[in-house]
Amino acid sequence: MSEQAGERAEPMRIPPVTERDPEPGSSAVSSDVRTAPVPSVSDIMAMLPQARPARVVVKRDLLPAVSVLSTVALSGLLLGWLWSILAPPQRVILVDGQQLPLLDESYHRFDDLILFVLLGLGMGLVVGGIVWLLRERRGPVIMIAAVLGSALGAWLAMKVGVSWAGAHYALPGTPANRAVFDQAPILESSWVILAQPLATALAYGTLTAWNGMDDLGRRLG
Repeated sequence: MSEQAGERAEPMRIPPVTERDPEPGSSAVSSDVRTAPVPSVSDIMAMLPQARPARVVVKRDLLPAVSVLSTVALSGLLLGWLWSILAPPQRVILVDGQQLPLLDESYHRFDDLILFVLLGLGMGLVVGGIVWLLRERRGPVIMIAAVLGSALGAWLAMKVGVSWAGAHYALPGTPANRAVFDQAPILESSWVILAQPLATALAYGTLTAWNGMDDLGRRLG
């Protein structure tokens, strides 16, 4: 017992660490392996397939453009009919062969102009949105056709609208002196026909900018 207590405990010896080969599947990488160079953004873009730039198709869109122009122009009949029944007439009095408007009735001349402009703006926005839905024909050719058709339709609406309004408020005979009657609404300026084509161009151009694609989605399946 005393002999064991007198003996000194020898320190524990730690065997030296030896380098071992990395096991299969381990993440250890030898220092001899050289890292591959990281490709730059330009190299990656060069390896990607390059899409063909979109081009304006003219010949293939000419016949649909004629159809769009004629169809949009016929919308002027609807616009003219709506204006003829919504435009307010003027109350006038016949004095010695002259038709004089009653008090505040002359303001309806301005109301008739503004109503035609508002109807034209609404029709132009609707036309621009509907023509945009023709996805396979999107482009400047169809847009020009829609704008020209809107201008022609607005001119047709002005002509037939005034004519139909005159028929709505036609007098059965010659009014007597001091007689009060309704005078048919009229359009005193031809500049009102610009409202519909401008609204059509605005609607189509806004949708084109919102789309943001080179071909406007024509080739999408």
